[in-house]
Amino acid sequence: MGRGRVQLKRIENKINRQVTFSKRRTGLLKKANEISVLCDAEVALIVFSHKGKLFEYSTDDSMEKILERYERYSYAERQLVATDLDSQGNWTLEYNRLKAKVELLQRNHRNYLGEDLDSMSLKELQNLEQQIDTALKHIRARKNHLMSQSISELQRKEKAIQVQNNMLVKQIKEKEKNDKALAQPAFWDLQDHGPNASSFLLSQPAGLPLPCLNIGGSHQEEAPEARRNELGHTLEPIYSFHLGGYGA
Repeated sequence: MGRGRVQLKRIENKINRQVTFSKRRTGLLKKANEISVLCDAEVALIVFSHKGKLFEYSTDDSMEKILERYERYSYAERQLVATDLDSQGNWTLEYNRLKAKVELLQRNHRNYLGEDLDSMSLKELQNLEQQIDTALKHIRARKNHLMSQSISELQRKEKAIQVQNNMLVKQIKEKEKNDKALAQPAFWDLQDHGPNASSFLLSQPAGLPLPCLNIGGSHQEEAPEARRNELGHTLEPIYSFHLGGYGA
């Protein structure tokens, strides 16, 4: 018949309790030794009986070193927990501070818009009015500065456009002047090519009228007497030569 499962509760019989303590203590010390050897672990075991008697086990008899290590570790753990608690408290304070600041800014913004003014005193309203006047002065100064910069930039562009326009007008006038000079024919080349002009007049058939010489480059008739006399003097030697040749 196998062993049944032992119910974990305090043994009321003192003799049975003492026997069970002795057996379990021996097994516990044996297990501590096994785990230290098999796993190369530092083990410290402290047991006090119900009468206050001490039973202990430590790896390589280094109970003090293990206890000091335990103290350092537990102290670091306590400090970490305390730091976390302090940090949590600091974050709570920071959250409350920022929340109050946001609420104040929102209330000031509503006051600047002319809202929620009923709860403000006369002095607070005067301070608010002074702040708004100061802000308006800064805004107007900034606006005037930007307008002055814009006007200066437009004036500079206007001067540049005016200079460019004057240059274009000058170029147009020079081009028109050159076009007029090229459009007028040079009829005074007859004086430089006299023999050619005489040959042209002598080659005309008899009885045909002589071509009209338009000295001015215009197709209108020249009525002044001075122009007819000048033309007669110019053609007189040519006609004399022509008639003399026929008489010979």
